[in-house]
Amino acid sequence: MKRPTRQREREHDRTRWGDESADDEAETDIDLDDLDSDEVVRTADGELIHEETGIVLEEERIDPGPEWRAFNHSERQEKSRVGAPTTKTMHDKGLTTTIDWKDKDAYGRSISSRKRSQMHRLRKWQERIRTKDAGERNLQFALSEVDRMASALGVPRSVREVASVIYRRALDEDLIRGRSIEGVATACLYAACRKEGIPRSLEEIAEVSRVERKEIGRTYRYVSQELGLEMRPVDPKKYVPRFSSELDLSKEVQSKANEIIETTAEQGLLSGKSPTGYAAAAIYAASLLCNEKKTQREVADVAQVTEVTIRNRYQEQIEAMGIHT
Repeated sequence: MKRPTRQREREHDRTRWGDESADDEAETDIDLDDLDSDEVVRTADGELIHEETGIVLEEERIDPGPEWRAFNHSERQEKSRVGAPTTKTMHDKGLTTTIDWKDKDAYGRSISSRKRSQMHRLRKWQERIRTKDAGERNLQFALSEVDRMASALGVPRSVREVASVIYRRALDEDLIRGRSIEGVATACLYAACRKEGIPRSLEEIAEVSRVERKEIGRTYRYVSQELGLEMRPVDPKKYVPRFSSELDLSKEVQSKANEIIETTAEQGLLSGKSPTGYAAAAIYAASLLCNEKKTQREVADVAQVTEVTIRNRYQEQIEAMGIHT
């Protein structure tokens, strides 16, 4: 491939003798395929040049940043002239305006009763016109449910964004038809937790949802299959820090529990087992080995599994580890 590039000829002799053509830029045809990519560098000015020949391959790079400079957060806030970034967690992506509920003017002074009633009417109509049809109202309700459940679970904002994106994809693929909005929204939140590596079990999700656990699991499998979501099995080690913290166990117990999980998983014991029950059994075994004993009931309550599950997984793990009790 050939393209015209500019080669800046800076010859010492011409400059010394005052030749006016010293700064002239010659147009040449260069075969870019012949240039070694390792010799192409980008300068501080944003130009892309070939070091050996001095050929300028790209120049006048557009700077998308602001024209002002700021050195701390407060300066950036003062000089910024844009609003909040768009977000998928709102049905309108946060592009509509809102009327503040505070009945005060720009100077912080209270407004008259007549103005208050006028602002109340404006606020009411503002809320009404944000959704133009039933589809947008349903989307607004679903995203508000995702936000409510995410807040109750204490998951980061990135999980809410991913859950909202998954729900919008399910809506575009017409997967909501014949299913409850709450069920699909809950399934999307569970899928987002798994995508982002935030361990939350179906039982924990069901606690904050208005939908039965069985329906959440069924809807999750359907949405995951239809949208082609690639979900890896949940790592039991991700549950260890949270469960250990709730049981007030030391770092030593956490390390031992992780060691038990790693060793036994390599022997194939994890296949087909619940990750929460597996992690709970490892924590129970580690607490006994580190002399910080917790009862099976205490561990089961935190992990939301049965004592029978912990006993069965515990027996399998200690046998695989070669520990005799």
